[in-house]
Order: sequence, then structure tokens, then C-alpha cells
Amino acid sequence: MSKTITQCLRCGTCCKKGGPSFHLEDKILIEKGIILSKYLYTVREGELFYDNIKECILPAVSDIIKIKGQKESWNCIFFNEKESACTIYDNRPLECRALKCWDTREIEKIYSKNRLTRKDLLSNIEGLWDLVEDHQKRCSYKKLNLLLDILKKNKKNKALKSTLDIIEYDAQIRELVVQKGGLDPEMTDFIFGRPITETIKIYGFKIKKQDDNYYLIPMS
Repeated sequence: MSKTITQCLRCGTCCKKGGPSFHLEDKILIEKGIILSKYLYTVREGELFYDNIKECILPAVSDIIKIKGQKESWNCIFFNEKESACTIYDNRPLECRALKCWDTREIEKIYSKNRLTRKDLLSNIEGLWDLVEDHQKRCSYKKLNLLLDILKKNKKNKALKSTLDIIEYDAQIRELVVQKGGLDPEMTDFIFGRPITETIKIYGFKIKKQDDNYYLIPMS
């Protein structure tokens, strides 16, 4: 007979499935520098993401700020695999404290509520928030979704150019804030979300850059 689990066994399974999402209760962890912004990334409004509770891919209804993975893996950047331990355990975010793999009722209750957004953290920074809002407007996933739907039906014309314009602007604004503004490159995934050159793969396309030009290629 298998033994019923009633406490964490420190197997690390939950820490290997991606970092947690942040809620308003976690704001202090970022503001006090306990968790640095360079370790975060933003799933932007309208962007497709995997909903861990509903277990399917959905468009985000608002910003979802998450902890980055380690290199090319989903392992939370704060997970020490050798020790099977969290390196910020005493200051872990709300979702980590609520998650019990043997009883998911608590995490399900708070999962989609009071999510922390970039506006909560950046709106008081003069100049930067205007840049974020402009990027969100020009590179919105709602607009990108519509364009890609058209392209999938082979109605290219203006849709292709508009899509490539979005991709190019998204790439250029990241280079601009790093080169001209002195921003840490590791913070761009938090401030502007993940590059569209990466996220577009979930829509069945990939990007090739050659001689400063971008090309949109359907994935087989």
C-alpha cells in the first residue's frame, strides 16, 4: 500500500516546472531587492502561456511576472538541484508558500488573483513607464495574434510587413535601452517581456535575421 504524502519531501519537482508567478503580496520582495528584477521575466497581456491550474495554453489576461529558469531549463533560478533546496526559502514568493503537491486547493485559490504587474513596480519611474506603455501598444499580442492568423491563411500582403515591423521594433527598443540607457541586458525580459523572436515559436513561426533584415518562417 502506498503511503499518503502529507508534507514536502524536497523532491524538487515543483521547482523544476518553472518559477512562480508574483502577486501583490510579493511586491516587497522586489522593492527591497531581495529578488532582483534581472531574475524576472514578464508574460505580457495577450501572450500565450501555459496555465498550470487549467493545464492548457491560454492568452494572459494581464501581466504575469515570473522567476526565470536556469539556462535552457525550466528549473527555477533559485533552485539548488544538488542540495534539492530553495536558496531564498525564507523569502520565497506567495505561490511557493501556498503550493502543496499533495493538496493543491490553496494554490488554486490564489493562483489567478492579485497578480503583480509591471505597472505596480514601474509606473513611478519617469520616462521608463512611458516607454513600456508605448512598447505594449506597438507590440501588443492582441495585434500580433490577428496578424499571424491572417498569415496562416496565406493572406500575406500587409499582414507580413506589419508583423515584421512589430518584431523589428521589439528588438530595437531592447538594444536602445541597453546601449543608450545603460540598462542591464538581463532586465529587458522583465521590462518588455520576452523577445517576440522567442515567443513567436508557440504560434508556429520562427524568425531568421540576415543582413539586419528579419524573415518570418513557418515551422513544420
